[in-house]
Amino acid sequence: MVFAHDTEVALTTAAALVNTAAEEERLPDVAALDAFLTERQWTGRREGTRAELESVWALRPRLRRLWFAAEDEVVASVNALLRDNHALPQLVRHNEWPYHLHATSPDAPLAARMAVEAAMGLVDVVRTGELGRLRVCDYPDCDNVLVDLSKNRSRRFCEAGCGNRAAVNAYRARRAAAGRQPAHR
Repeated sequence: MVFAHDTEVALTTAAALVNTAAEEERLPDVAALDAFLTERQWTGRREGTRAELESVWALRPRLRRLWFAAEDEVVASVNALLRDNHALPQLVRHNEWPYHLHATSPDAPLAARMAVEAAMGLVDVVRTGELGRLRVCDYPDCDNVLVDLSKNRSRRFCEAGCGNRAAVNAYRARRAAAGRQPAHR
């Protein structure tokens, strides 16, 4: 494990949230947001309103910029996210999760809780000098972000199937190249 479990969850959830803002909106309505939150086992209050959805939409570009920023800019942005959302770190335990950090009340607005969770994850990334683990997918024409949690820092593709597409393309290229080469006798 590269980071504590709750840090890894916060980082991968932040990346997944950023990646919902695509040419085709992946959080088009309140039901899609609810499905995203359920899949990611998000706890705390949910209003289930259009205003809540719009506040989550507004958070995504702010988080996305962190994947492209230099360390000092990441630090300033993380500090602003924590300050703007009145973060107060505390240990909590719920469901089947052991003690871990939450930095907002479960009654805080959803976008504030999402912003602070992402910021808390990024605190550990900065403190451990691991900003290089925040990447953009290597697949051509994919601009999804990812968090490389592999031990050898080798993850190149996002979770949208780009790794499989790259492997298929490489296989087809090898087959085509083999078909064009003269047979050896």
